[in-house]
Amino acid sequence: MEKKEYYKHMLPHFQQPGQAYFVTWSLRDAIPPKALKRYSADLENMKAQLNPNIFGSESTIPLTVAQRDLLSEYHRVRRKYIRAYNDLLDLENHSSVNLVQPENRQVMFEALSYWNLSRLENYAFCIMPNHIHWVFRLFETTEQGKPVYLQDVLYSVKRFTARKINILESRTGALWQKESFDTTIRDVEHLHFAIEYTLNNPVSAGFVKNWAAWKGSYKNDAI
Repeated sequence: MEKKEYYKHMLPHFQQPGQAYFVTWSLRDAIPPKALKRYSADLENMKAQLNPNIFGSESTIPLTVAQRDLLSEYHRVRRKYIRAYNDLLDLENHSSVNLVQPENRQVMFEALSYWNLSRLENYAFCIMPNHIHWVFRLFETTEQGKPVYLQDVLYSVKRFTARKINILESRTGALWQKESFDTTIRDVEHLHFAIEYTLNNPVSAGFVKNWAAWKGSYKNDAI
């Protein structure tokens, strides 16, 4: 299947080989089912008024003043909803699966580390009880010279972990919320912010006083 820089389920997603990302996704029952629909409604309405081609990473399509204002508002609302989504994840703690339970945490570590240095470079990740934060840079190509896409990496990680954790938990059915929130890393400052946010999530949630004490965290010391 042909891959595109822009794709969507309920939320729009943008992908490009060689790009760095800050990605968050959650267990299927981590938040109320209607929450994502509510969060995505305004984004969908604004996106419908914009040319999809302007979302490409190297788009040179000229925009009117009104279109630039709408695009700016789109990104503002998207940031607002991502913050609200993350806050909601920290407040909700009633999922049927606990990802930081040792066996489940080990599965997540294995999956989040699997493609490191072959299809991506890990910067940081954090395994929370009901969700995952992950900061990484995709390589442009695989060892065979094929482009590396965010969509494929996330599918691989979610599929592997769902199968393994379902076995450990003696359960069946979907484990993960289908949607994820992926943000393109804009610059070095944004990268450092994403890493700090990821590592300090257990601190802000009140689980530990120092991020290094959280057993579900990883940081690339070279960054």
